[in-house]
Amino acid sequence: MSKKLLLIAFVVSLGGFLFGFDAGIISGVMSYAGPEFNLNDIQSGWVVSSPSFAAMIAMIFSGRLSDIVGRKKILIVVAFLYAVSALLSAYATSYEMLYIARMIGGLAFGAALVLAPTYIAEISTAENRGKLVSIQQLNIVLGFFAAFLSNYYFNKINIEGGSFFTDQNVWRWMLGVELIPALLYFILLFFIPKSPRWLFTKNRNDEAKQVLVGVYGEEKASIEANTILSSLKGATTKLEEKVKLKDLLKPSLRFVLIVGLVVGVLQQITGINAVYFYATSIFKQTGIGTNAAFASGILLSTITVIFTLVAMYLIDRMGRRPLLLVGTAGIAISLLVCAYGFKQATYQLTLETISELKFEGANKLNAFADKVYNSDVDFKNDMISVLGNKVYSKNDGAILEMATTINATLVLIGVLGFIACFAFSLGPVMWVLLSELFPNKYRGFAIGVIAFVNSFISWMVQLIFPWELSNFGNALTFFIFGAIAFIGFFVMLKILPETKGKSLEQIENELVTN
Repeated sequence: MSKKLLLIAFVVSLGGFLFGFDAGIISGVMSYAGPEFNLNDIQSGWVVSSPSFAAMIAMIFSGRLSDIVGRKKILIVVAFLYAVSALLSAYATSYEMLYIARMIGGLAFGAALVLAPTYIAEISTAENRGKLVSIQQLNIVLGFFAAFLSNYYFNKINIEGGSFFTDQNVWRWMLGVELIPALLYFILLFFIPKSPRWLFTKNRNDEAKQVLVGVYGEEKASIEANTILSSLKGATTKLEEKVKLKDLLKPSLRFVLIVGLVVGVLQQITGINAVYFYATSIFKQTGIGTNAAFASGILLSTITVIFTLVAMYLIDRMGRRPLLLVGTAGIAISLLVCAYGFKQATYQLTLETISELKFEGANKLNAFADKVYNSDVDFKNDMISVLGNKVYSKNDGAILEMATTINATLVLIGVLGFIACFAFSLGPVMWVLLSELFPNKYRGFAIGVIAFVNSFISWMVQLIFPWELSNFGNALTFFIFGAIAFIGFFVMLKILPETKGKSLEQIENELVTN
């Protein structure tokens, strides 16, 4: 694999880094912005999930737009939108401004998540395509790592005191630092070539061959060019013959569409973005305290990076199918472990522990001193009834730390097991598989449609997760995710094909019926 090809793939997938950074940052931001704007469960869910809602729109149109004007031009627009979103989010003066600013970022990462794997698959060869497309997921998890690390240090500086950072402005800095990688992404995109397969579909053959020669050298470029031209021969890819939704429903594409949809839905419906986007809040539920919750986010993101690298090493050795099956089974087990750990928890405040709480109005909790709760929902409702939503939201970490008796290690093992299993399976492998399943003519549009469904599920999970915790409780919420993963394992066991080591043209011949 040439260094130039590796560098191109890394630059293109930096949009994934920005997605991961934005997703990781918001888990810490909401600890401050939520109380400041006095948000209820649905409003909190909307601030967190609004980028995914906007991403759905971008995913539908970005694939088709990139088929018309090219992958590179749309990616440059994406980088610009990321920068605008970071600035407006940092300066948000209201709940409405905050979610609108985040929706602008959602348009960016919706397009980036579709176009980066598409572009990388189109510039890669069969033997290294899995690794290169997986760089997208690596960048996503590196973004999470950078975000959790950034949140941890901003939070640490804030609680240590000082005149510069306060509870009212520290979250703005958390959001604003995203401007730096966004500008870097914008600049670097001007130095990557256009997609050679896209150029061939536009009959710009000489330009496409120059790109292939620049990446692979004369000999290998000639082989790749002949393979691509052969696959396009007889296929009409001119602009006037647009690919429509009904084209994806025809019998010849039915199998690959079903596989893509199953994997696309399963990736999000098992709750990965609930864990990532609400990581700080979830760790608070174990009673470890706010500071430890921020620190645990770093551990979570470190595990993600390690196991994503494992996936990149194994994906072109073991194949897509084994990684997906083993990972999904592990996800189901891990989530059920979390559910069991939360189910065993009890909650009790004493007069002594209440006296250690340092916020104004803490003495109101004396009315519930020595009462033992087996339900986290009942406990939180009683706390909110006397403190109000704003005060409880701002101090929930300290209150839960004093009141919770739980096997926090068991829950932590479950969460980290879930993250690890996702990181070497559904996380990177889904995008690799989607970039391989569909013929050249349909690839951009088909990935956009499945990514739309994927993003819709992600949005729903993020939106209702705070409501689920408040109404179902921690244990039932994680049990539902685990049960879904368990069912998904058996569905994939039956339908998943293997695409390892095959050219895009071979996969089309085997899986797309004529």
